[in-house]
Amino acid sequence: MDSSEQVSADNPYVWNPDTDFESVDGLDESVAREQAERLREAIRYHDHRYYVKADPVIDDRTYDALFTRLERLEETFDLDRTDSPTQRVGGEPVDELETVEHVAPMRSLDQSGEAGEVRAFDERVRRNLADAGYDGPVEYLCEPKFDGLSVEVVYEDGVYERAATRGDGEQGDDVTEQVRTIPSVPQRLRGDHPDFLAVRGEVYMPREAFQAYNRERVERDEEPFANPRNAAAGTLRQLDPSVVAERPLDIFFFSLLDGGDRFLDANSDIYDLFPDWGLRVTDRVERVTDIEEAIAYRDRLLDGREAFDYEIDGAVITLDDREACDLLGHTARAPRWAFAYKFPARSGETTVRDIVVQVGRTGRLTPVALLDPVEVGGVTVSRASLHNPEEIARLSVGVGDTVRVKRAGDVIPDVAEVVDANAETPYSFPETCPVCGTPIERDGPLAFCPAGLSCPAQLAETIQHYASREALDIEGLGEQRVQQLLDAGLVTELADLYELTVDDLAELEGWGERSARKLVDELDATRDPPLADFLTALGIPDVGATTARQLSEHFGTFEAVRSASETELQSVPDVGPTVAASIRGFFDADDLVRALDRLLDHVDPQAAEATGGDELDGETFVFTGSLDSFTRTEAQELVERHGGSATSSVSGNTDYLVVGENPGQRKRSDADEHGVTTLDETDFLALLDERGLR
Repeated sequence: MDSSEQVSADNPYVWNPDTDFESVDGLDESVAREQAERLREAIRYHDHRYYVKADPVIDDRTYDALFTRLERLEETFDLDRTDSPTQRVGGEPVDELETVEHVAPMRSLDQSGEAGEVRAFDERVRRNLADAGYDGPVEYLCEPKFDGLSVEVVYEDGVYERAATRGDGEQGDDVTEQVRTIPSVPQRLRGDHPDFLAVRGEVYMPREAFQAYNRERVERDEEPFANPRNAAAGTLRQLDPSVVAERPLDIFFFSLLDGGDRFLDANSDIYDLFPDWGLRVTDRVERVTDIEEAIAYRDRLLDGREAFDYEIDGAVITLDDREACDLLGHTARAPRWAFAYKFPARSGETTVRDIVVQVGRTGRLTPVALLDPVEVGGVTVSRASLHNPEEIARLSVGVGDTVRVKRAGDVIPDVAEVVDANAETPYSFPETCPVCGTPIERDGPLAFCPAGLSCPAQLAETIQHYASREALDIEGLGEQRVQQLLDAGLVTELADLYELTVDDLAELEGWGERSARKLVDELDATRDPPLADFLTALGIPDVGATTARQLSEHFGTFEAVRSASETELQSVPDVGPTVAASIRGFFDADDLVRALDRLLDHVDPQAAEATGGDELDGETFVFTGSLDSFTRTEAQELVERHGGSATSSVSGNTDYLVVGENPGQRKRSDADEHGVTTLDETDFLALLDERGLR
């Protein structure tokens, strides 16, 4: 065993460890402390062999047994876990990410996709070095340009101290606890390391893990991430580190920011030193003696990029001699001694990596192609709709095919055609629901799962909609917690939510009495909801918040809505024959009759409030973007309560476009075209004040 691997020769948990542990009950505390320390040492060693050397010496099951034993010892004997491998499970959630100063600036790179610009960079380097009196060799280190999220990671006395995103280069978001959960980030450095070390790394989501994770999201009828970079960035900015710990992130380290200069003469020395310290690096680096070799290196990366399990978008070409780098210095934004030679943008042709069928809240089955990310109309696309079984048959598409992707209506991506049929056989649409196994039903070109709320996918979607902000706004019922409740068997229909107890919830992983009490209180607060909110929460097909409010005001009570005939329903504004049939069909469904009866044992929808005045009579409003003072639904309801109309699109009949944060550009353009008055939120509030509505 290499001495640099830093593990005691007599550590029993390194080679062929015995995982038949004695019970911790009655174990002497001093023995427990010693065993925990040996386990930490061994687990760090196994992490190094797995993540840095890619040469594990034990299997996953054995590793899990060692890890579980360490967790049990630390919990039972309340042992200090500051730098323990067990801290990767995630710390306490935070309210927001704090901004922190970087140890050293994290600069950008000058870049281009043109070989001529790369040669011009080389000419500048040679000319400026000659002017500075440098007479050494001009050699370059060539590395992949990772397409992930750049972070600064700091170690003090060899122990992981903190991490931050790049931000503006001078300061970034504090993601210390989030980065701690990434298995390839060592909690303690190895070997002869500096007392203080700040390094730069790129956090990414491996391609295969990205596709698997997106598959899970699509099957839950959630929007998938556009590409692995967005997935990594979105994950790392999660406020709950335990959520980060569940997602498949990895990291490559590639730059020394501060500390450790005495170890380096050349930038390429990093690729020897970092692994010795336990920091993972890529092995796809080359040292070249002229710029033409660097250009050829980038071209080889481009040709082979599809075989990598991570996304890259070019090559980084760095002057290798650190003394020469110091002579060249840097501009305010970028070093003068490095250049990024970018890949060309991907075209609209890409490969189908998987086809999954997502189950929507209404039971509709929608096939979705998961793709290698591709640029289409300036947007990165990683999935495209296949719409329905008939469309799959028309395209004759299969996994592995090369397809052309277009954006329908310049918004929703779909597969336009198969360019190269590489699949052995076309995809065959399933005969049963992929979630619950119920035989599917066809309605023309569409396919449905008829299981209703007995299908876990439809139930999960129904609960999430019921708890959403536009419905009953139950903050503690997010996607992951809903799934956890279903998996634990605590909830099999909506009514079960109101029978949850603090004790039930507190026993679940990641919950405590405080979070359990909070959810129970939130649920209790929705036992007497406004009728309009309750109707919205039920997710009746074709019934959004506006129609729900109109039904509430017209019928007054839930039972009156529930028992109304199609003819009676059509007396409500905006409810035509199709919507009336949807409402009647919803309330007549056998599985829902019983489920609603049970739910009404716990929930008492309140009669609609009387409508407001006519202060906005005859005036039409359209809203775009988010408002601070109201949700968009609340703003629309306020307008309609006082005689106005709230529509979804701008026309010549629109009086006001209210523009919040992150507005849509199309509505603003339409407002300009039709001469519609545009109000920001301050203007809108002033209008309400003027009409006596606040």
